[in-house]
Amino acid sequence: MTAWTLSAIEDLFAQPWLTVLQRAVSVHQAHWPQPEVELATLLSVKTGGCPENCGYCPQSQTFETEVKASKLLPENEVLQAAQAAKVAGATRFCMGAAWRSPKGRDLEKMATMIANVKALGLETCATLGMLSPDQAQTLQAAGLDYYNHNLDTSPAHYAQVVTTRSYQDRLDTLSAVRQAGIKVCCGGIIGLGEQQADRASLIAELVKLQPESVPINSLVPVPGTVLASSAPVDPLDFVRVIAICRITMPRARIRLSAGRQQLGEAVQGLCFLAGANSIFYGDKLLTTGNPDTQADDQLLQKLGLQAFTASQNEGVSAPILKQDERELIH
Repeated sequence: MTAWTLSAIEDLFAQPWLTVLQRAVSVHQAHWPQPEVELATLLSVKTGGCPENCGYCPQSQTFETEVKASKLLPENEVLQAAQAAKVAGATRFCMGAAWRSPKGRDLEKMATMIANVKALGLETCATLGMLSPDQAQTLQAAGLDYYNHNLDTSPAHYAQVVTTRSYQDRLDTLSAVRQAGIKVCCGGIIGLGEQQADRASLIAELVKLQPESVPINSLVPVPGTVLASSAPVDPLDFVRVIAICRITMPRARIRLSAGRQQLGEAVQGLCFLAGANSIFYGDKLLTTGNPDTQADDQLLQKLGLQAFTASQNEGVSAPILKQDERELIH
């Protein structure tokens, strides 16, 4: 068993690209031998008007973007979207709301939505901003399977991206989620102006948390945001990040998230080879575009991959890790 220290992760970044990729392939095959990819659908249930100033986010009220603030969607619309996602092949349905933290009445509505989405036979995930321990317990009681709360970047680079909440605020929410018995979905964004050392540091923080699900995003620059003019991410650098996530978090679902359209099919194929085994499925994420379902179906077929089917793989997908398993990684 290897304790993945920051120094050990930095060593992975220093190794030749092919060496890292080959190691990631070996780790992935050992822990995820089936050629399958989890399909998760993401719906923005409350868009825009967020008081946070995350430099990449068009939903922030700080920036002038084309995203307009809206109220929480009616439950029937959410359930219709969830049912459509299930019919299309998704096994997890993620609900996102642009809040700093949900208010009491909003949390009650979300708890009801979560319970009813789960009743459709889907795994449930939510990203609603910061949570207190009591709020996390409420969502757990409603049947929430996963809570998404990304670290975004390294502790050192974080203040260059967000100033309205601290890194510790994020860690406190993730702690509340873990203590409530909800699986943790936590990853980051590549392309925020960070250095390679920041990417290593981000992964080191994720390793400490050992999320069951790790979404890795390639920044989609949005006009009006602080990071609108950011340089494109080097595709091979992005693949390396996926590979190192797989090596250091072998039992997690590594999800290709925002930015897949810009990556193209060949780079996505390399990411799947490097250990990615989950994607957001559907033509839109919270506010940015995503490959349509037909394009994804064709890509998976080209690569010899199949959609993960929960009924055929009961209990396989990302079990909650025990404390000792989160501390030491195979």
